[in-house]
Amino acid sequence: MVGVLSNRVDRDDLKAGDHIYTWRAAYIYAHHGIYAGDGMVIHFTRAAGHEIGTGTFLDWFLYSSSPAATEGPPCQKCGHLVKSDGVITSCLDCFLDGGSLYLFDYAVSPAFFLAKARGGTCTLAASDPSDVVIHRARYLLDNGFGMYSLFKNNCEDFAIYCKTGLLMETAFSVGRSGQLASLTAAFSAVASSPLRFLTTSAGGLAIVTSGMYCVGRYVSDIGVRRDVVKVPVERLVEQNVTSIPQSRATETDIAAGAPQQQLEVPCMVAEEASIIPPVAP
Repeated sequence: MVGVLSNRVDRDDLKAGDHIYTWRAAYIYAHHGIYAGDGMVIHFTRAAGHEIGTGTFLDWFLYSSSPAATEGPPCQKCGHLVKSDGVITSCLDCFLDGGSLYLFDYAVSPAFFLAKARGGTCTLAASDPSDVVIHRARYLLDNGFGMYSLFKNNCEDFAIYCKTGLLMETAFSVGRSGQLASLTAAFSAVASSPLRFLTTSAGGLAIVTSGMYCVGRYVSDIGVRRDVVKVPVERLVEQNVTSIPQSRATETDIAAGAPQQQLEVPCMVAEEASIIPPVAP
């Protein structure tokens, strides 16, 4: 657990499987990813200029990939990675894009969660073991995480899924993102609460609004919600795309401690790969 005042960490303290993030646009929002070790990060993004798909300046103002501009020489460490969107891997420097490094907290107490009034920094949900987390991230790097959506399937949703394996059952709800849950809670507290009419004083209104904001954040957290299910990454990919598995190691195998090197499938040419039977989830 990092701390109530700040989740900032040093690079030397990172471990493979950590959920990290960095603030963008003067702390308006954060970009999230999974630290894969050796100075590399796996994260989910949309191409610069298409973040929210409004066709306005907001698409350029809100961006996940780092950096948004393509000027200058490519990064010597990760510039050869040609993917510009989807699940990508990049070095830690490119992921941070000049920002500071923060560590997302898991399995925090309710008191700690509510003390961190800014969403997108922690959750009550517990993290799975790091080898399972890395397996999910790398599997999604090879096979994709579906269509990017700022409100239902964004970079924080990706990182939280890699850490927990949890998905929402209800299609109409906001995704796992704590940032969006906080925004929704704030809007509900200010604009939709009938309790705000029970007091006419500024202090009373502040107490009522703050209380509703805290309750809204708490009940929206993936660690306490009842509409979440554990979905193996292989099954998630089957629901989104049709692809040839890169390894016979499944999430269940890795969670049980099966050595990955004994489960890997050798690389094959396209003609041979076409006859590989699909791996059961």
